[in-house]
Amino acid sequence: MNSMILNRKVKAYTLTEILVVLVIIGILVLLALPNLLPLITKAKTTEAKIQLEHLSTLEKSFFYEKSKYSTDLTEIGFIQEKLTTDGKDGKANYKITIVSATNTGFLARATAVADFDGDGTFNVWEIDQDKNLKEVTPD
Repeated sequence: MNSMILNRKVKAYTLTEILVVLVIIGILVLLALPNLLPLITKAKTTEAKIQLEHLSTLEKSFFYEKSKYSTDLTEIGFIQEKLTTDGKDGKANYKITIVSATNTGFLARATAVADFDGDGTFNVWEIDQDKNLKEVTPD
């Protein structure tokens, strides 16, 4: 009786069938990936916009106190997140800098530290004292 249970054939998939299915799934992912890259890039640009708008608010507050804008991120209270290029702890995709600051205005820039779509172009955003946010270099 025991030998009958052990010798009974069970319906199952062969290793070859499973590998064929995995290869087909892999091909479908490779076909879909180029269509998803613009969405990934768009999601990452949200980081630049939010950081620049935050920096603009800090600059405005600094201006109300000192009657001038600052080129020093630390002086206005902006903390740059660790960049993804700085190691495993880094989460930020954009390096934030203040390009210029005077008594009447400032210009801040967010430059991508990674090429999101692999075309050799790095995404750049800028904001000024009037909160004019614009994409200088699209990726």
